Amino acid sequence: MRSLEEKLISEHILFDQWSKRPTLMEKLREDAINEFEKTGFPTTKLEDWKYTSLKPFLNKDYVLFSDNHDVPINYSDVKTYFIHDIDSYNLVFINGKYSSYLSTTTHDEADVCVLSSAMRQGKYQTVIESFYNKIARAEQMVSLNTAYTHDGAYIHVPDKVILSKPIQIMNFYIGEKPLISHPRNLIILGNNAQARIIERHQTINSQENFTNSVTEIHVGKNAHLDYYKIQNDDNAASLVDSTYIDQERDSVASVHTFSFGGKLIRNGLNFNQKGENCNSILKGVTIGEDEQLIDHHTFVEHMSPNCESHELYRTILGGSSKGVFNGKILVDADAQKIDAFQQNNNILLTPGASIDTKPQLEIFADDVKCSHGCTVGQLDESAMFYLRQRGVPKKEARALLLFAFSADVLESIQIPELKQRITRIIAKKLEVNLSF
Repeated sequence: MRSLEEKLISEHILFDQWSKRPTLMEKLREDAINEFEKTGFPTTKLEDWKYTSLKPFLNKDYVLFSDNHDVPINYSDVKTYFIHDIDSYNLVFINGKYSSYLSTTTHDEADVCVLSSAMRQGKYQTVIESFYNKIARAEQMVSLNTAYTHDGAYIHVPDKVILSKPIQIMNFYIGEKPLISHPRNLIILGNNAQARIIERHQTINSQENFTNSVTEIHVGKNAHLDYYKIQNDDNAASLVDSTYIDQERDSVASVHTFSFGGKLIRNGLNFNQKGENCNSILKGVTIGEDEQLIDHHTFVEHMSPNCESHELYRTILGGSSKGVFNGKILVDADAQKIDAFQQNNNILLTPGASIDTKPQLEIFADDVKCSHGCTVGQLDESAMFYLRQRGVPKKEARALLLFAFSADVLESIQIPELKQRITRIIAKKLEVNLSF
């Protein structure tokens, strides 16, 4: 049987014919598949992939592209995965293809629509050509995504527009065979614009799907972005998620990542601060169990003076699960008066759980305030004893301490209904029925 890498290279022409690619993408796709042919999938020989091997997740005979016309999926099948008690714009994709039936788009206050459609319309060409494939770095998984992407979200919030309601980007996967898919999102916030976005990938039928997702984001001057990633997929599914954010001066970009379910979760989160007074916020809660592998790689480059970055990741691992945290802060020589904070705290609940954590600072400026740190340990036995002495059962006492451990991240969620949803997911993962 051919390897997945060989299959992707040899069948790329068939994919082009199937996807009816826009002219804009022809050269980009051709260059990308040629680049992937040279490099292949990343291996543990690369420093950034030292602790995460993709080999166990690529040994399936994945379907490379799938029609969703006959997929038996209704709103009732997926309703539970939406934050359905908020009014929102919804962009829904099934097996990588847009579902107009389940989506709610707009072109009124902003363009909240589909990337493949926007690429075929002349009025969007200037914006797309300015940003598409210009923010993401040419890494192996990005090249593969560029070569094979078919659809994704296109969101353009014009200058001075504060989007009236959140956007939910929902990717659902269902089928009789494992599918490898490559969603691509392009998000542009104009100057003084604001948006709140929720993103989720969900397998409906416990299939061993592999998702290679790329998101490019431009945050304009004095703009504000709140982005939330809910990763609570079936434990047979795998996700490699690469997000790249460019910030202009006086902007705030906040990304919360909640990683709970999935055989493999690999998050690459990259910030480039290209103007003064930028603020980058990276926060995450991870709960792993069984044999899950959850890997967070973050990178913040301070390119301009008087900027901030705040990074806080909390990880709870049980069973034989494995976590990876590799966070790097780079301060360029011209980026004086930087305030950068990075913290990674981890709790291991079982002897079989493990974490490889590597916080990094690379500083070429003189006048900065930068700190980083990590902790790895078990539950505080004295705190457990304190709660047990006051009549709290052992299971509930354990859950209360673990929930308190993640509370610093939850407190900064700006959408109350989303905060309630994440709280319920955490309570379920901790196997308690408590009202926190």
